[in-house]
Amino acid sequence: QVQLAEFGGGLVQAGGSLRLSCAASGRTFSDYAMGWFRQAPGKEREFVAAINWNGDTTYYLDSVKGRFTFSRDNAKNTVYLQMNSLKPEDTAVYYCAADRILDRVSDYGYRTFGIDYWGKGTLVTVSS
Repeated sequence: QVQLAEFGGGLVQAGGSLRLSCAASGRTFSDYAMGWFRQAPGKEREFVAAINWNGDTTYYLDSVKGRFTFSRDNAKNTVYLQMNSLKPEDTAVYYCAADRILDRVSDYGYRTFGIDYWGKGTLVTVSS
């Protein structure tokens, strides 16, 4: 089992920044690719970003490229999502995810195969 706990959500004005973190416990953290997904009210959960086991490969939703940066610190069993230039459309509950297979950390992957582990989510609200 892997337990994931997200931190760092909150209310921010448009153009502002937040840093989300996700702390993992349980199995070997570096065995897992990690991801962030988000779900806005009335919408499906969508992929935001993914990172491979050692952090040298990242993928992003097109609309967050250049604004969000995903990183990991395997020594601390933690991943980080630095979110800059936030927009009202970024408002959502953000979920941390862990899976042994990087390709599953995607919209197609989680909908087709599922995700090994999810956090409970943290709310990000961007005001205009």
